Amino acid sequence: MIDAHFHIWQLSRGDYGWLTPQAGPIYRDFTLQDWRRAHQGCGITGGILVQAAPTPAETAFLLQQAHQAEEVLGVVGWVDMPSEAAPQRIAALAGDTRLRGLRPMLQDIADADWILQPALDPAFRAMLAHDLTFDALVRPVHLTRIALLATRYPDLRIVLDHGAKPDIASRQWTDWAAGIERLALHPNVYCKLSGLWTECAAGAPVTDTAMYGRHLLACFGAPRLLWGSDWPVLELVGSYASWHGAASSLCAPAQVPQVFGDAARRAYHLQPPSGAT
Repeated sequence: MIDAHFHIWQLSRGDYGWLTPQAGPIYRDFTLQDWRRAHQGCGITGGILVQAAPTPAETAFLLQQAHQAEEVLGVVGWVDMPSEAAPQRIAALAGDTRLRGLRPMLQDIADADWILQPALDPAFRAMLAHDLTFDALVRPVHLTRIALLATRYPDLRIVLDHGAKPDIASRQWTDWAAGIERLALHPNVYCKLSGLWTECAAGAPVTDTAMYGRHLLACFGAPRLLWGSDWPVLELVGSYASWHGAASSLCAPAQVPQVFGDAARRAYHLQPPSGAT
């Protein structure tokens, strides 16, 4: 089983602008050993470590950590995509085979059309040249933009993080559901079954995510739906085991190997597990 989306961080590094004391229980250091303890008993054998700060230094930190842990199968890092130096930076990063993708933090950029600007084309071309995946950290307003991106770059593997973070607390549904259905028509787009519980009302049970998770599974299908914990952000609402169990319950037995492993291997072009054929 692969956890397709987890984080670690070290507060003293000082580049997590969003992470303040108001974040409560997650305002502390989280290490790979903490992640191992969190997923104990869930059968997780590997994971994708995802950036949490828009800096080159954090990406270097994550890659350094990944090389100390065989179960970190890949890293999704960050590059200043509009920079003229982006193609060279991407080429240099891609020299490390643990780097499997890149993501800008689109949810924090005021201009919803930012991702479509022509200045990003050299960066996307470099990602394609080096077989990297694009992670889309977005909200529902971005769904039409990601669909345009998928049309513009049909060979680019795009992974929609957290199901585009629907506002479950406010029962947002119609526009989000329609946008997901349209986006899923693009065969180069994958989606993460992750981050939904933190979009629920405070104190809501994990079952509040079920309708949204079922829609993602129906639209993308098990071959293009990747389960992720979004740990340690997950700790704001509940336990690793609770989210893992709730997501598992959405899947038919034959779908579990896809959603909890094979889809991540395809989305990030991971090497097959040792001994596999």
